Amino acid sequence: MAWRKKIFPFYLVQVSAKNPLSILKQIYGYDQFRGEQEEIINYLIEGGSSFVLMPTGSGKSLCYQIPSLCREGVGVIVSPLIALMQDQITALAQLGISARAINSSMSDKAVFEVKQKLESNNLDLLYVAPERLVMPEFVELLERVKIALFAIDEAHCVSQWGHDFRPDYTALSFLAERFKGVPRIALTATADRATRKDIIERLKLENGRTFIGGFDRPNIHYSILERNNPKKQVYDFIKNYHLEDSGIIYCISRKKVEDMAEWLQGKDINALPYHAGLPAEVRSENQDRFLREDKIIIVATIAFGMGIDKPDVRFVAHMNIPKSIEAYYQETGRAGRDGLPSNAYMIYGMDDAVMQRNWIENSEAPELQKRIENQKLNALLGLCEAAICRRQVLLEYFDDTGKPCGNCDTCDTKPQTFDGTTPAQMALSAVYRTGQRFGMVYVVDVLLGKEDDRIIQFGHDQQSTFGIGKELSRAEWQNIFRQLVSRNLLMVDVQEHNGIKITEKGFAFLKQKETIDFRKVTISKKTKADKPSRRKKPALEDEDDQELFEKLKDARQLMAKKRRVPAYVIFHDKTLIELADKRPQSFEEMLEINGIGESKLKKFGQTLLDVILAT
Repeated sequence: MAWRKKIFPFYLVQVSAKNPLSILKQIYGYDQFRGEQEEIINYLIEGGSSFVLMPTGSGKSLCYQIPSLCREGVGVIVSPLIALMQDQITALAQLGISARAINSSMSDKAVFEVKQKLESNNLDLLYVAPERLVMPEFVELLERVKIALFAIDEAHCVSQWGHDFRPDYTALSFLAERFKGVPRIALTATADRATRKDIIERLKLENGRTFIGGFDRPNIHYSILERNNPKKQVYDFIKNYHLEDSGIIYCISRKKVEDMAEWLQGKDINALPYHAGLPAEVRSENQDRFLREDKIIIVATIAFGMGIDKPDVRFVAHMNIPKSIEAYYQETGRAGRDGLPSNAYMIYGMDDAVMQRNWIENSEAPELQKRIENQKLNALLGLCEAAICRRQVLLEYFDDTGKPCGNCDTCDTKPQTFDGTTPAQMALSAVYRTGQRFGMVYVVDVLLGKEDDRIIQFGHDQQSTFGIGKELSRAEWQNIFRQLVSRNLLMVDVQEHNGIKITEKGFAFLKQKETIDFRKVTISKKTKADKPSRRKKPALEDEDDQELFEKLKDARQLMAKKRRVPAYVIFHDKTLIELADKRPQSFEEMLEINGIGESKLKKFGQTLLDVILAT
C-alpha cells in the first residue's frame, strides 16, 4: 500500500499490514473502534459483503477505508457528488493515504495520471461517480487491476423508497456478477425498513450481512416550533445560541434563500446564500468560505449539503419542513459530526404541508411514488405534532427504540396536550370496522358522518363508528391520525393505495385499554420567546484550558491556510479540546490524544507542542 512506504521519525512504530487496530491507532489516531466498526471491518477483510446502516458522525468511512488498506488492491468508492469525493481525498492526504478520484470535472490529462497510478498499484482508494463506474471502458480498466473492495456510499440513492433516489445507482447491481469474489459494502445513514430491503435486493446483497448501528445522535438537541414570525424566530435562535458558530439554514425556495441571507446580513450576521440558480463561481466561493472560515452561516435550498462533511457545524435550522423524516434526519445530521453539542431547529406551518402536497400531486412521478411521498410527509407532520420526546419518534420511525432523551424541546418543556384516549379508540375502531383498507380521508369522513356515495356503497354509514367523531373538526382528526401513525399505533400501506392499518402496538392499545395524550396544535399569532436549546457552554470549564483551546484553534487555522485546506481537515475541535485538557509534553504523549496519528504528528505535532509548552 502506498501509505506504508512513508518514512516516519524514530519514535514511531511500524504498522502491521494486516492489523486493523494498528492502522486505526497509527494512521487515524484512535485507540479503539466504535460500535460495530470492528466487526464490519473484519467481515469485509475476510471477503464478506454487507449492508451497513450507521448514523452520521459514527465513522462509516472507516468501515471501507481500513479494509481497503488491509486487503490487496485498490478500494473503489462510489460517491454521488464531486464535492464529497474531494473532501474525503483532501482529508485522506493529511493521513498519508493515497486517494484519488476520476470524475467529469477533471481534464483528460488529470484522468490519465490517475489511471496510471491505478494500473501501477499506487493507489489505496479510488473515488468514482456511479455514472462513471458503469461505463464499459472504465469497467475494462478495473478488470485489469486488483480490486480490494467496492464501497457504495449514500446507498439510499439506490432505492425508490429512499429520499434521494438516483436512477444511475440502480445499475450498480452488475458488480455482483462482473466482479465475483470482490467484497461489496453499501452504506447509508438514512433508510427505513422498506428502503433497506430495496437496497439489499437491488445491489444483490441478500447473501451478505446487514449491520444496523442505530440512529441516535445524542449530541443533537431537537427543537420544532410552530411558525409565527419565521425570520425573527431564526434570528433570535442564532443570536441567543450560535452567534459565534457555523451553521446551515434551509429554505424552501431560491427566493426565500436570498431574502433570508440578505435580511441576516442586515442584522450583522455573516450569512451567505447557496442555491442552484446562483452563478457557479458564486456557489463555489460561498461553499469554500463556509468550509474554510469560522462563523459562516449558509442559507440554502436542499441543493446544499450532501457533499458537505464539515464536522464543526453547530446548528442546522429549517425555515420550512423538508419532504420526509429521512430528509430531516439527513439534513439535521450535518450538525455536530464531531460529536460535540449541536442544535437542530425547525419552524413549521400547515402551509408548508399544502405546498409539499401540491408539488407531489403536480409531479410526473408514478402513482406509487406519489403515495410513498405523501405517506412520508404525513410521518414528518406526525413528528412535528408529537407530544412525546422527539428523539423517540425519530427512532421509532427507523424501527429503533429509545427512552425520553432529555435533549429535545418536548423533554425540556412538556407541550400542551389533551387526553386523546377516546378519540384514539374511535379512530382505531373506525379503521377496523371499515376493513383496514381505506385512506385517512375516507376514515375521517366516516367519523364525521359524511354521507358520501362510497361510504353508502360500502355500507359504512351503518357502522357504529359512523358520525361518532362530529365533536372534532376535520383538521383535529387529521392531527390525531398523524400522531397515531407517528406513535406506531397505525401504519399506512402505500402499496395498497395508502390504506390505513392497525399495528400490533395499536391492537395492544385497544386490548389493554391504555391512555394516550396528544399534542395541541395551535398556531400562535404573537411572537413568543422560544427556548429551543440550552445555552451553549464553553468547550472547557477551566478558563486557562479554554484559553489554550482558542490558541490551538488559531494555530490550526494558520496551518490550514498554509495548506489551503479547511481547518477541520487538520484536526477536529474534539482533538484540540483533548489537547488543551491533557496538555501533552512530548510527541509520545501527543500520540495518546484521539485524532492524532503518525502522519499528522509528523506534519503538525511540533507546532501544537510549541503552543502548549508556551502557555
